[in-house]
Formats: sequence, structure tokens, C-alpha cells
Amino acid sequence: MAMKEEASVRWTIADLEPLPDGNGTRYEIIDGELYMSKQPHWHHQNTCSNLHGRLFIWDQESGVGKVVEAPGIIFGPEDAAAPDLVWVSKARLAAILGDDGKLHGAPELIIEVLSPGAVNEKRDKESKRKLYSVRGVNEYWIVDWISKTVEIYRRESAALHLAATLHADDELTSPLLPNFKLKVSHIFGE
Repeated sequence: MAMKEEASVRWTIADLEPLPDGNGTRYEIIDGELYMSKQPHWHHQNTCSNLHGRLFIWDQESGVGKVVEAPGIIFGPEDAAAPDLVWVSKARLAAILGDDGKLHGAPELIIEVLSPGAVNEKRDKESKRKLYSVRGVNEYWIVDWISKTVEIYRRESAALHLAATLHADDELTSPLLPNFKLKVSHIFGE
């Protein structure tokens, strides 16, 4: 007897419209799969705030681009993400910012701060990294406030590859951000 395969549901951005808004739940769709997450941990948000603050100051001094917390990015009907932070150059921002206030294309840099749990880690390290790689993100930082590390993925040969894993005493720099330097321990408020 042949077993019947269950048809899997493929979510689209249109399916998000009837879902409750303003309840603290973040909805993301990656390759047609719906991900929902709760309000993040204090240390997660503190890490995001520290990174945002440092990048914001650098942006003000350089005038090159903008850093934004948790923007909506719509890559396509079955791919919509809300990363913790993005940095986008002014030139690219003009090309990908839609009238709906969402980004409709890849920013140069996406930063995800890991939330505790195997499911969250797998989503950021596998599903989102694959999505960002396929969609043309130039650099992807995965920040782990528990282990106090930053994994840097950079575009090489049309895909994101691990370029470095930085620890507390290391200095974070990027070819996308001229003259930006940040000691990794400062990301975590140390």
C-alpha cells in the first residue's frame, strides 16, 4: 500500500494580512514556510541596541548609508524577513525602498542576533543564511550574545561564505563600512 504524502502549506506575504498585528509577534516567511517569534530576550535587544548605536554614529559621520532595526524585507511572495538590523547604502536604499515602507531587495549588510534555542539558531544559521545568500546580500553577521562571538559571512563566488569568527578581544570591520571599527566585546556592553 502506497502512503499518501501530505501536501505542505506554502505561505505567501498575502497570507500575513489577516494575522494579528501589534501583539509582539514577528512573522517571517522563508521559502514558503512561516516562522513566528516572540518578544526577544533583554540581552538580545541590548546587543541589537549596542550595534545599532555604533553603526548609527558611524553613519552620521560617513554619510554613506543607513542602519535600521527590524525592517521588513520582501524578497518575493514566499520570502519575507524582518532581520534584527540592516545596513543599506543610500544608493541601494533609493532602489529598493518601496512605497509600502518595506525593502524590496537585498541591503548590503544584514545582522541577526541569535535568540536562545535550537530552532532559532537553525533558522538564522541555515534558513536565513541561505535566503540572504540567494537574494544577493553582500555580508551577513550572526551575533551570539551567549558565546560573545560574531560570525561574518561575505559574498564570494555568488554565495555567502564564512569569512571569520570573531571573539571578545577581536575588532569588527567590514569592507562595506570604510573606517568602521568596533571591539567585539563592546557589542555585548563589556
